[in-house]
Amino acid sequence: MDTQLIQLIVNGIALGSIIALAAVGLTLTYGILRLSNFAHGDFLTLGAYLTLLVNAAGVNIWLSMILAAVGTVAAMLLSEKLLWSKMRLIRATSTTLIIISIGLALFLRNGIILVWGGKNQNYNVPVTSAWEFFGIKVPQNQLLVLGLAVLAIVGLHYLLQNTKIGKAMRAVADDLDLARVSGINVEQVILWTWLIAGTLTSLGGSMYGLITAVRPNMGWFLILPLFASVILGGIGNPYGAIAAAFIIGIAQEVSTIWLGSQYKQGIALLIMILVLLIRPKGLFKGTI
Repeated sequence: MDTQLIQLIVNGIALGSIIALAAVGLTLTYGILRLSNFAHGDFLTLGAYLTLLVNAAGVNIWLSMILAAVGTVAAMLLSEKLLWSKMRLIRATSTTLIIISIGLALFLRNGIILVWGGKNQNYNVPVTSAWEFFGIKVPQNQLLVLGLAVLAIVGLHYLLQNTKIGKAMRAVADDLDLARVSGINVEQVILWTWLIAGTLTSLGGSMYGLITAVRPNMGWFLILPLFASVILGGIGNPYGAIAAAFIIGIAQEVSTIWLGSQYKQGIALLIMILVLLIRPKGLFKGTI
């Protein structure tokens, strides 16, 4: 196999792991809260900038990521308190929710530009050399990103399959009203949904900043691959979103051989359309 192709596949796996983390958060908020959150990409950006803020104060990059995740979760819970809980109370339509989420995305993005400016920035981390395997260069940061993504995904699987709150989340995703009547604490499930979504999304943003640069529109450019992963993997299915994220990440990078980097975003949409023509519900069954 051509060395360039293998190199692009490696890069695609690193990108796919970042898309997977954020896509899980997005698919959970839809599967459980029925919310198509277009502000999700900007929460990812917020996680990257909070990491930058803490790291600039001299804190270790990994601890900075953890603290940034706490801040991102807090921001998501604030949006839940001020916006989404009130919208559920009045049973707002999905169109209303989408418009509000777009407004929230613009608010977050412009707030980030106001505080940090519009230029690209980088974390204060030592420059590491790439490891070379049979002519394929693998930056150490990409391996760390992949390793952290795998750990996060394994932790999510354990939570959903083996804990009481995970089973409650699956019940709410299947039928919210029935879950409430059955005695499940729906408000606690909602809290956990934002906690998981915020943590994974923030980590995704922090990792993306680690392998590229931190910039205000980074989440906006990832929102299409994120939604494509969610839809392609079966709406509400976190495992499907993970698998689809890796497919899209690899396809985007490999496509640059023939199309150039400027068309990478379109590849995610093209793959989604082609698959949905054959399987309208996505590659996997929807819901958790």
